[in-house]
Amino acid sequence: MSFNTFGHLFRVTTFGESHGPALGCVVDGCPPGIALTEADIQADLDRRRPGQSKFTTQRREPDTVRILSGVFQDERMKKQVTTGTPIALLIENVDQRSKDYADIRDKFRPGHADYTYWAKYGVRDYRGGGRQSARETASRVAAGAIARKVLASLYKSVSVRGALVQIGAHKIERKNWAWDQVGKNDFFCPDAKTVPVWTEYLDGIRKKGSSIGAIIEVVAEGIPAGLGAPIYAKLDQDIASAMMSINAVKGVEIGDGMAAALLSGEENADEMRKGKKGQPKFLSNHAGGILGGISTGQPIVARFAVKPTSSILKPRKTIDVNGNETEIFTKGRHDPCVGIRAVPVGEAMMACVLANHALLHRGQVG
Repeated sequence: MSFNTFGHLFRVTTFGESHGPALGCVVDGCPPGIALTEADIQADLDRRRPGQSKFTTQRREPDTVRILSGVFQDERMKKQVTTGTPIALLIENVDQRSKDYADIRDKFRPGHADYTYWAKYGVRDYRGGGRQSARETASRVAAGAIARKVLASLYKSVSVRGALVQIGAHKIERKNWAWDQVGKNDFFCPDAKTVPVWTEYLDGIRKKGSSIGAIIEVVAEGIPAGLGAPIYAKLDQDIASAMMSINAVKGVEIGDGMAAALLSGEENADEMRKGKKGQPKFLSNHAGGILGGISTGQPIVARFAVKPTSSILKPRKTIDVNGNETEIFTKGRHDPCVGIRAVPVGEAMMACVLANHALLHRGQVG
């Protein structure tokens, strides 16, 4: 099974399965001399970690990360730093319950990749979905923490932040957006008034044994103009690809995205005036900080839609590996809204893409 690597200069290869002994990644291309410890990575992993509320899977994984290579420190150095060699990260699985999947090992779960994996490879790991499990995203979050360090080493003030903006049909009120609220609730929600609405709604979904989808917004600020390249290395192209690679994502948009089709040319154009130090001052950001595949210096804005968790308690029609018609319901511990824990994953993928393009830009233009 190939295609487990993404990026060019900042390159990430992930490995491992949901119920295997461990998962992790190898990050190649990180510049040398960047201070990096396990604590730097653990902070991001803790935000994605399961079992932190009743609205996420109750699988209890500490997601403790170990750095196996690519860093160095001796008595002459104040900090442990990257060496420029591959950084290997390991996260052990400690709370697998493979027996929960024994009844479905020969059945295909509707909405999951069970059938497509079996059709392609002739074998599949039915324990939690194996490689197709969203547990794989822990590796991406770990890599994203390193990507943030790379960006911070190149630019004075850069941030990559995400928030949940919609669960089912329930949207946030954008006039209430406050980034400091994101870390104060179970939903990564930037609107404090929407939290009780989502709480009641998702509690009902959870008690029914069902699930619901969500939309996540990721915003990167402090990125200068010039990242990305025409025609086949567009920054928005790579962001869209990265977000689409996240488990259960079915749609991505940059800036106004699909809503841009409703605007006139006058409304959609991000007009400019003279700003500080000769730089342009944009009067709007419908383009989401990217024009012609190249960053404008404005906030880079991406949204992605996550489908409802396919593993639910309600019976559904399916077939088995022999083509026999049957029914299935999935035991085990699953997220009623997998979109909640996708927020730090989206941040990580944005950070990885930006780190890659930052290094490509430096390599081309100095």
